[in-house]
Amino acid sequence: MSDEQRNTVWRFAIIFILIMSGFIAVLVRIVYVQTVERDEWLKVAEKQVPTHKPIPATRGNILDCNGRLLASSMPQYHMYMDTRVEALHMKHGELFTRHIDTLALDLARIAGGHTQAEYKERIVQAYKRGEKRLKVCDKRINYLQRRELEQNALIKQGKYKSGVFFEDQHVRIKPYGILASRTIGSIYGEGGYGNSGLEKGFENELRGTDGMSDIQKIGGRYESVTVEEARDGLDIVTTIDANLQDMVEKTLIERATMRQAQWGCCILMETQTGYIRAIANIDRKENGGYEEKLNHAVMRVEPGSTFKTIALVAALDDGKVKIDDTVSVTSKPWIYMGKSKHTDAHRMDTVLTVRSALAVSSNIALAKIITRSYQGSAQKFVRKIEKMGLLDSIYCEIPGAERARIDVPKDTVTLSKMAYGYSVELSPMQILMFYNAIANNGRMIRPMLVSSIQQNGENVRVFKPQTVKSSICSDRTLRDIKDALHDVVWDNKMGTASVSKWGGRKAQSDLVAIAGKTGTAQLLLPRRGYSGEHHRITFVGYFPEDNPQYSCICMMEDPQPPRTYDAGMDCGSTVRTIAEKTMAYTGCYVYKEGERKLEKR
Repeated sequence: MSDEQRNTVWRFAIIFILIMSGFIAVLVRIVYVQTVERDEWLKVAEKQVPTHKPIPATRGNILDCNGRLLASSMPQYHMYMDTRVEALHMKHGELFTRHIDTLALDLARIAGGHTQAEYKERIVQAYKRGEKRLKVCDKRINYLQRRELEQNALIKQGKYKSGVFFEDQHVRIKPYGILASRTIGSIYGEGGYGNSGLEKGFENELRGTDGMSDIQKIGGRYESVTVEEARDGLDIVTTIDANLQDMVEKTLIERATMRQAQWGCCILMETQTGYIRAIANIDRKENGGYEEKLNHAVMRVEPGSTFKTIALVAALDDGKVKIDDTVSVTSKPWIYMGKSKHTDAHRMDTVLTVRSALAVSSNIALAKIITRSYQGSAQKFVRKIEKMGLLDSIYCEIPGAERARIDVPKDTVTLSKMAYGYSVELSPMQILMFYNAIANNGRMIRPMLVSSIQQNGENVRVFKPQTVKSSICSDRTLRDIKDALHDVVWDNKMGTASVSKWGGRKAQSDLVAIAGKTGTAQLLLPRRGYSGEHHRITFVGYFPEDNPQYSCICMMEDPQPPRTYDAGMDCGSTVRTIAEKTMAYTGCYVYKEGERKLEKR
C-alpha cells in the first residue's frame, strides 16, 4: 500500500470514528433524558402545551315575517380584574392610587348595584390580597355599558396595565317579552340547547358550530390564537306577524280575564297559505294574571260541538243524509239503545233540517244522524274522516305536537257520542286546519310557522305551503256545509254564534262577515267523570265569508262562573274582535280603540 493510499484510509477512519462518536453521544443523551431528566422535561412540556378553548358560535335569531326580532342572542359581559399586574404596584402603587376613586365612581354610575364607596372597598381589599380574578360587578353588563366603562382613565390603559378585562357571554333575549313566547320556545340555561318550541325544533340550524382557539404564551404573555373560526347559527324566519300577535294575545287575555278561564288559546291563520300569523297560549296564575306555560295549540282535547261539522261532512259526502233532510228533537233526553242519554243545551220539541241542526248545535240531532248513517259500520265513519286528512301524521314545527285521536268505536253507543265531539281528541291547530279547508274551497293546507331559514339575510331554505288534501269533500257537500256555518252566525233564531237572548251580538260584525261553529264540551274530571259545571268553550271560523282571507280559533278552559258563559258570546266575540282588527291592519278599515269599532277607510 502506498503512502497516499495509507493516508486516505486514515482520513476515512477518523471521519468514521467522529461520526460514530457523535451517534453514540446522541444515544447516550437520549437515554439520559428518558431516564434521569424524564420528569423534569415532562413538566416543561406540560407548560408548553396550548390550552384549547372553544369559541362559542352565536345562536341564530328567530324573526317575525317582517324581520323583527322575536328571539336573539345578545352579548353581555362579566367584568374581572387581576390586581396582581405589575403596573398597578410600580412606584408604590401610584397608578392604582391615582385612579381607584374614578374607577369606583364610574362603576357605581354605569354598572350600578353598589355605591362608589362599596366598589372602592371591594377593589382595595382585593388589591391587598393580590387576587388574580376579582369579579368586579355582580351582574353582567351590556355592550353599551362596557363601551362607556372603557372610557375610564384606568381601563383605557389596557388589561396589562389596569388588570381589567371582560369576558363575553351571549344571552338569549326576547325583545317582545311574552309575545308568542311558548311557540318561540326556550333554551336550557345560557347558551344551552333548545328546550321547547321553535328553539328546540330548529336546534341544529340555530346553534351553529363552535370554533377553537389555543391559549399560548407569546412574548411572555398568554394570548388566544384562533385555530378555527366559529360558524354562527342560521336565522329562522317565522310566519308570525308581531303586530297581529300582540293584538291576538291582548284580545284573548282580556276575555279570559273577564271569564277567569284556566287557560286560553287562539290561532290566526292565512286561509290560502296556511301561514300562522298569530298563536297565543295563556295559563292562569295563582294571582289571577296570565302567562305562557303550555302550548295548548298543539295539545289534543275533546273538541265538543266543533266536531259536529266534521261528522256532518262525512255523512253528507257519503250520501247518508242530505242538507234539507229533517230530524226530530225533543226537550227531553233522547235515550239511545237504552244506554246512552243525549241532551241539548237549547232544548225544544221540534223538527229540524240537517242545516238548522248544525246552526242550533243539537246533540240529539247529530247523534241520530250519525247513528242512522253508520250503525253497524262505524269503521266506515272513521275511515271517511281519515280520508279527509285529519288523521294524517302532519309535520309541525313545534316539538311535542300531538296527533289526532279518532279511534274506531267498539260499540254504537260510543259512535253516538263521537257525533258531537266526545270520545275523540283533536288539538286546536287540527280543528282550525279542517275549518280552514272549508274556507279554502276544500283544499286542506298544513299550518306553517316557519317560512324560511336565512344566513346573513340570504335565504338558505324556503318552505312553501304544503297541501294535505286537495279536496276534503265534494263541491256539493262543501256548499251545503258553508251554508250551515253561515247560519251559525247569521241565523238570529237558531245560530249559536248570532245574538244572545238579551240582544247582544256574538260573532256577528257589521264590517267583517264571519262564518264558523261554536263548541262546548263538558270537562272530564279525575274521579268525578264529566261535569255539567265545568266546560271547554270554542269558536272556530273564517272571514270575510265571501272571500276568506283568514281562519281563526279561540278556545277557553273552564270559564267562570258556571252557567253564565257562552261559547258564542265569549269565544265568538273574541274572534269577531280579532277579525275586525285584522282587517283594519290590512288597510281596509281604521279601528277606533276607544269606541271599539271599525270605520271604512
